[in-house]
Amino acid sequence: MADSYDVIVIGGGPGGYVTAIRAAQLGLKTAVVEREHLGGICLNWGCIPTKALLRSAEIYHYMQHAKDYGLSAKDIGFDAAAVVKRSRGVSGQLNGGVGFLLKKNKVDVIWGEAKIAKRGEVTVSKPEKKAMEPQHPVPKGVKEPGTYKAKHIIVATGARPRVLPGIEPDGKQIWTYFEAMVPQEMPKSLLVMGSGAIGIEFASFYNTMGVDVTVIELLPQIMPVEDAEIAGIARKQLEKQGIKILTEAKVAKVTKSGSGVAASVETKDGKTQELKADKLISAVGVVGNIEKLGLEDLGVKTERGCVVIDGYGRTNVEGIYAIGDVAGPPMLAHKAEHEGVICVEKIAGLDAHPMDKLKIPGCTYCHPQVASVGLTEAKAKEAGYKVKVGRFPFTGNGKAIALGEPNGLVKTIFDEKTGQLLGAHMVGAEVTELIQGYVVAMTLETTEEELMHTVFPHPTLSEMMHESALDAYGRAIHI
Repeated sequence: MADSYDVIVIGGGPGGYVTAIRAAQLGLKTAVVEREHLGGICLNWGCIPTKALLRSAEIYHYMQHAKDYGLSAKDIGFDAAAVVKRSRGVSGQLNGGVGFLLKKNKVDVIWGEAKIAKRGEVTVSKPEKKAMEPQHPVPKGVKEPGTYKAKHIIVATGARPRVLPGIEPDGKQIWTYFEAMVPQEMPKSLLVMGSGAIGIEFASFYNTMGVDVTVIELLPQIMPVEDAEIAGIARKQLEKQGIKILTEAKVAKVTKSGSGVAASVETKDGKTQELKADKLISAVGVVGNIEKLGLEDLGVKTERGCVVIDGYGRTNVEGIYAIGDVAGPPMLAHKAEHEGVICVEKIAGLDAHPMDKLKIPGCTYCHPQVASVGLTEAKAKEAGYKVKVGRFPFTGNGKAIALGEPNGLVKTIFDEKTGQLLGAHMVGAEVTELIQGYVVAMTLETTEEELMHTVFPHPTLSEMMHESALDAYGRAIHI
């Protein structure tokens, strides 16, 4: 039957389209249902366009510090509209690329809102939402709404910003990451509520562009999922750059006026202070898009706004699967992609390994960058390990000094008993590109001995990864 598939993936984000392509590679007849834009939030309103913004901020930062490199630059400034235009252009280019990849792999695209009418059947209606931008039109050659059958249905509908009662975003004075990504002009002052990756990246971007930024975090530590030592170093650097940070502080109320917002902030000492700014970004996490899919009627188990799955993406209902943000944390694009590949490989009968969340790296692209994988020092000790911890500072690395980036740290955590690498945590220049070395090492079940025997090139930042492993066993050379 023309409208019958082996696999239908609901959602064309990074998890969904990668899952569909892998399914097609395995010989499964596959379709993707999408209602708004191929590439999902990550490509259109998340990972990719934010990195384009941060790149503009990074270059602007270096231009301002040209004299530190023996250079001169005069009359330095920026055009906010042009910065945003470049970011949207990068997104648009990749959006079209996703459509090409799906077509190349003979994956059908069905345009509309999907609902699982019953097991093995998806009904697709016209989209309720229009594409958010004219440069992201409905792709050519998509299939029309209707009823489609599939042996396997994979939910990959992603997530959306969490909304706190009384602090609902209005798109004008209270922003989510959608509005924060396309400012018509730079505000003079900004409050950022939440210090996870999204909050800190926007705080870093706007601060670099000259905005007076204050970050408000409910927990004692910024970047709460990171190793405490690494987060502490990042905080000092961010504060040195001019970002004001309040931890153990709660935004109790936000009042809007014609001139901006006023936030009543309760601090750990029981006092309340009022902070005023032009705009407020709400970056207090995301929630899965589980509504209007028919999951509840089918008895699919959900928990805390996400679909409950096993290590292969299987729900409690046969033939229905979930991957990516909608299936719970960590809510990262690369986790979604890998989870989807595992899911369809299991469907195809391959000997797939279940998802191991401890081997999923996390990256925050502020300045300085933060990257990590595995257990933090505290979590390793909580798990009962007796640990050996190695550290190597950027100040001891020739390449870091030559780059003018001497602030940072590489930290490694080993099991004293077996030498197993339990976790790696970094803060400093380009650590989001370095972390993959430790991810590969952990996937290969490396020990400290193998890392010590590995030859790292000189002069590179990666030498610090070697030195950190050596330091855990009292063998570091350059400190």
